[in-house]
Amino acid sequence: MGNVSRVRASIEPAPNWDRLFEFAVGQEGHFTTKQAAEAGYSPQLLIKYLRNGRVTRVRRGVYRIVHFPAGEHEDLATLWLWSEMAGVFSHETALMLHNLSDALPRKVHLTLPANWAKRRLRVPKGVLLHHGDVPKRERVELGAIPVTNVRRTLLDCVAAQVSPEFIEAAVAQARARGLIDKDDMKALRARRRAA
Repeated sequence: MGNVSRVRASIEPAPNWDRLFEFAVGQEGHFTTKQAAEAGYSPQLLIKYLRNGRVTRVRRGVYRIVHFPAGEHEDLATLWLWSEMAGVFSHETALMLHNLSDALPRKVHLTLPANWAKRRLRVPKGVLLHHGDVPKRERVELGAIPVTNVRRTLLDCVAAQVSPEFIEAAVAQARARGLIDKDDMKALRARRRAA
């Protein structure tokens, strides 16, 4: 029996708080069960840390280091981790994050890869899922979270038939701030005709 324990100990990494903290730093103080395992934290050790108050469970499979300073988009970071870091915030949520128009979405819009459409998910309350592939060139990082870039955001909003007033305000603000160019405007006009 002693040999089995020694073999298991040589396979499983020793708990490394610095490694776990590295994950959390880029995710507004949060980490996943999978990331904890990569840092050497077994489910049993996570339970111990929950009990002694070093970490809290935010949602299934997502934890937060208790003494980590609160972040601006902490709620979105937990949803992004829920999506296994595959989701991208989009549509009206992206309008809000880019400070375009006065959009205050009632739900968080999250675009998941197209191949996730057939997956059975327990979608968190207040989240509206979209499916479609968002290439790297169509996304930006805002702090710890990925968001569709301004062009993709506006195109998605037109396709989803978001209120024309919001879209017009967003386009005007994006143009005034130099966030879109003539090619983007052509693409938007074409998408409006198609919608």
